Formats: sequence, C-alpha cells, structure tokens
Amino acid sequence: MIDVFLHKTSRIEILEHLAELGNDVYLFAVRSKKRFQMTNSNVNLILIPLRYLPIIAPFLFSLIVFIFLPFYIAVKKPNIIITEPGPSIFAFLWKLFLFPSDFKIILDIRSTIVEVNNFRRYLDVLFFNISVEVAKKIFDGITIITALMKEEICTKFHINPGFVGVWTSGVSMRLFKPEGYDRMDMRKKLGLANEFVIFYHGHFSSNRGIVESVKSIEQLESKYHDVVLFLLGNGPIFPVLEQLIQKKKLQERVIIHDTVDYTQVSKYIAMCDVGIVPLPDLPDWRNQCPLNLLEYLAMKKVVIVTDIPANRQIIGKSKCGIYAPSADPKEIAKAVKYSYDNKERLKQWGAYGGAIVSENYTWTKVAKDLNDYLLKIA
Repeated sequence: MIDVFLHKTSRIEILEHLAELGNDVYLFAVRSKKRFQMTNSNVNLILIPLRYLPIIAPFLFSLIVFIFLPFYIAVKKPNIIITEPGPSIFAFLWKLFLFPSDFKIILDIRSTIVEVNNFRRYLDVLFFNISVEVAKKIFDGITIITALMKEEICTKFHINPGFVGVWTSGVSMRLFKPEGYDRMDMRKKLGLANEFVIFYHGHFSSNRGIVESVKSIEQLESKYHDVVLFLLGNGPIFPVLEQLIQKKKLQERVIIHDTVDYTQVSKYIAMCDVGIVPLPDLPDWRNQCPLNLLEYLAMKKVVIVTDIPANRQIIGKSKCGIYAPSADPKEIAKAVKYSYDNKERLKQWGAYGGAIVSENYTWTKVAKDLNDYLLKIA
C-alpha cells in the first residue's frame, strides 16, 4: 500500500537509485484512495487502486498479479522481476509453464516473521515460509537485508549462501543532511524551545519498545524535568499510548505527533537532542537494519539503542550510540539520563554517526550492491 504504509521508504529509494544507475524500473503496487506520485523520479508506476482490508487485500492483490503478470511479461519483456514474500508468490508459478528462461525472479526479504500470536500472524508466517521454499526451488536468487539475516535464512531453509545477496537499509543524503535546518525555529513551533528532546519515529506496535520508552520518562528524577519524549508516527497501539500517558500524567513530557511524509522526517530529527531505537531483544529484531537508526545517525544525532545484534552491527563501539542493556524502562531511563548529563558532548559524538552512514549506508552504495548482485545473476 504505497501511499499508506510507513515502511515504503526503502522500496521507493532503492528503485529510484536503481533507475539512476541506468535501469528501466517499474513499480507494480497497490494504492488506496490517494493519488501517489514520486516527484522528479525515473521510476514508472503501475498502481492498482485497492482499499486496504487486512488479510483480504493481500489475496486480492495476488489475484491481480496472477492475471496481470503474463501480459506484462509479454509486452515489456523484463530482465529481472523482484517480489516480496506473501500470497502473491503463487502468481510467479507462471514461470514454470509459460516463461521457463526469459527472465529472472528474485525474492527480496526485508524482515523475517517469528512470533505467532494471532491468526493473521500465523498466515504471515505460513506465506513467508512458502515464499522462501518456492524461491529456493524455482527462483533465480534471494536478497536479504543484513548478513546476519542471510545466515539465519540460509541455515533455517538449507540454502546455499552463494544464492543470496545482501542490500541493507539506506539513507538518502539529499533528504537527511544536518546542514540547512533552523533547529530552534522548529522547536519553537512545537513548543519545545527549552526542552531536552528524545525523538522516535516509525510504526507504533507492541513489540518495539515504545510503551517501555514512555514508562521510562516516569522513572526520571526531578533533575530531568525538561526531558520530553517526542513520538512521530502511528500504529495499532496508539490508543494504548494515549491511555498510558494520561494515566501516568505525562501529557507535558510525552508528545505524540501524527505521521508526516518521509521527505519531511528530517526536519523533525534536526530539532531533537537524541534519537531512540528501543527495540527489545526479540528474534524479529536481532538481525534487522533499523531504518530510523540510520536516519538519526545521518543527521549526526546520538542515539539511545538497546544492546541487540542489529544495533551493534551498525554502531559497534562508537560514541554515537548510548546502549541500554535491555528495553526495560529503568534501563532506558538510565540511558536517557546519561545522554542528558552529557548534553555538551552530543554534537561531537553525533559526528561519528554521520561518518558511519556516509561510508556504509547511503542509498547510492546500497543500490550499487543490489545492482552488482542483479548483474551477476542476469
């Protein structure tokens, strides 16, 4: 759902940068009622209007892909098609019968699905496993978000590592650059001119450490009365967060701001003092590459992070990361206090994060990694 889902950023950026490398790129996706455009982009859009309905919408899209795909292949004659895990995987069985060798198909995995706590989640796990098994047998390759996840998938599904490529999350250096922002102007507009602002943006779900972050603010002593947690986003636990904030009487210290387009996120990061990525130590997150973490680092912000492999892989021992041993509210509160007590050093420490991103996680570099992999299998 290209005009709604918050995780669309990586999909859009990688396609734009593949186009900049000289590829003729088409995006076939779903949109809701909104008209979606990619400004100044060379990516061709084929967007199907489809109202989002959990469980039902993915199957409707799969049926559309199944009908549409043979005609698209016959007309456009693509060299490579990249798809994601899900019910639409069955549409690509056309290759077995009509197009045995005319093009290559890649399964791209941005995250694994581990915990099963409801029927919808069970379906997600089922179709993820089916997708990987289909890709292993009849596709031409698999791409994965991190080397850690590559090892996990290859081990679990008995896949030859040479079959799998890696392209991580990345950052647009056009959008996420710390220069050129009036930090105080934005803070004044938000009523935060004199506050110490901890910033989070992304999806609000129960297993991301957001509730624990809110509870951590309650743990702070009076010395830290000017600390504010600023949450930018939305998600299923939005009502839970509102109730918690009211119950703990944290209305002045925890602010929830509605989502903004990803092209506007950098303005909000620029005004904060530190970012926070409080992911718990769960299988869902250990082998990930958190996009919001990279965006904070690109903006030269020190980030409070939980001590999990995903965060360690990016930050290592650099001063730009302040580690909380876990997502426990008391541990997060200790990290918050440490950042506050070292506020005069944050600018110096944040510069290390900017260097990490510019060396390893720009979309230019990430797109080249993917393009090299595609050229290898084409």
